[in-house]
Amino acid sequence: MGRGGGTPRGVWGKAPQKNEEMAMEILHSAINSINGFIWTYIIIWALIGLGLYFTFCTGFVQLKMLPEMFRSIFKSSRKKTEGQEINGFQAFCVSTASRVGVGNIAGVAIAIVTGGPGAVFWMWLIAFFGAATGFVESTLAQIYKLPKENGKFHGGPAYYIKNALGQKNVAKLFAVLISVTFGLIYNSVQANTIALSLNTAFGLSTAVVAPVIAILTAISIFGGIKRIAVFTALLVPIMASVYFLAALIIIILNVEKVPAMFALIFHDAFMPQAAVGGGLGAVFMTGVRRGLFSNEAGEGSVPNAAATASGKHPVTQGLIQAFGVYVDTWFICSITAFTILLTGKYTIGGELTGIALAQQSFASVFGDVAPAMLSCLVFLFAFSSIIGNYYYGEVNIAFFKGDESGENPSKLAQNSLNIYRVLVVCMVIAGSFAELSLVWDAADLFMGLLCLTNLYAIARLAKYSSIVLKDYVEQKRKGVKEPVFDPSVLPDQKGIYAWGKK
Repeated sequence: MGRGGGTPRGVWGKAPQKNEEMAMEILHSAINSINGFIWTYIIIWALIGLGLYFTFCTGFVQLKMLPEMFRSIFKSSRKKTEGQEINGFQAFCVSTASRVGVGNIAGVAIAIVTGGPGAVFWMWLIAFFGAATGFVESTLAQIYKLPKENGKFHGGPAYYIKNALGQKNVAKLFAVLISVTFGLIYNSVQANTIALSLNTAFGLSTAVVAPVIAILTAISIFGGIKRIAVFTALLVPIMASVYFLAALIIIILNVEKVPAMFALIFHDAFMPQAAVGGGLGAVFMTGVRRGLFSNEAGEGSVPNAAATASGKHPVTQGLIQAFGVYVDTWFICSITAFTILLTGKYTIGGELTGIALAQQSFASVFGDVAPAMLSCLVFLFAFSSIIGNYYYGEVNIAFFKGDESGENPSKLAQNSLNIYRVLVVCMVIAGSFAELSLVWDAADLFMGLLCLTNLYAIARLAKYSSIVLKDYVEQKRKGVKEPVFDPSVLPDQKGIYAWGKK
């Protein structure tokens, strides 16, 4: 007999596993309960309400300034940089690398299976108002960015919360939240999808895939923002173009079904099918959550990339990043949704979801080569997001350095950055093995907390983005080809360090 009065030997090996499973179930249940409350009663209404407010106070900037958005992106892409300087297009690519990830493929598939075709409509709507929110937060990041050596800049919500609002503790809270959310939680989602897609397409074991992703991540994140910017400026346009072309072929081959598809999306947005658990509320909530996870408008993530760009006026980067919301949701998320809906491989409430559903949808048109092709694209999408997500954590850890300019880093801050890099690599490995639903629900929780912190700040500072927008438009009306920002147009120059004297 064994120890414990005759307990079978095998039980000792199984008990810890059962306890671990029970602990994970309790954790998952707690996360879902918190998500249900903060998303239903707080975040949804804050996003929509502030999106409307930003839309009106900027005079519908997301519509009126569309031509200027195109011009700003094109012009910044041709700007040569010196030293460690980042131009507006490169900053756009860094933010797009973070935005354009598994949320555009796996996230859209999950939204359709959970909320039905109607969820796509609510993704579109939140993106429209999100573009105004994106403009406000990125313009603020430019106004309150900090200069560094070799022509570099850094900044983001933690910096404008501290230097403009003067609330150091709230700024520290945001810096911690975004570092954990993007560098750790979101990167576990990206790694999870990479591992699942490669297993589905090639039968590769997660035990093989996880270390490879971790090694590639470590090589990239120790290279600094310049390497990240160059890498993403090359990768993002290529991967988006290939994915868009493949999806466009499917749309063209099913063009006769397109009118009915749009009718289904609009119909189910307000009268969901009976298979949707939770009815209209579930459709609405699913679309908004997955839309926000994808385009990140209001989360406070994109401003960290926007702040790195050099330029003559804050509004330029605000317009570029507002357009990024459209690129992410109206273009890339939409073509994923169209592919899934036109091929008809989805089942509302079904078990086939996420990246596996997207792979099967492409396979129905392109055959057995499709899962492999999509896996390669998913790898590029998700890996570029891992790199972009890491940078958001890095710049916010830098927030804890010795002074506002970051020129006198404390030893603790520098050591923390190295520890953070190790944790990012570890979470990439852990996320590869985690349960799909748990990593997505954890992402929703941290996304919500992060969003509330940033929305509080930009709601208080939005008037300054409106003032600089009016200044930009007025200069353009006077014939100035490239407006120049003078901080004196603002009633309060507190916290402005990169645009001349305070």
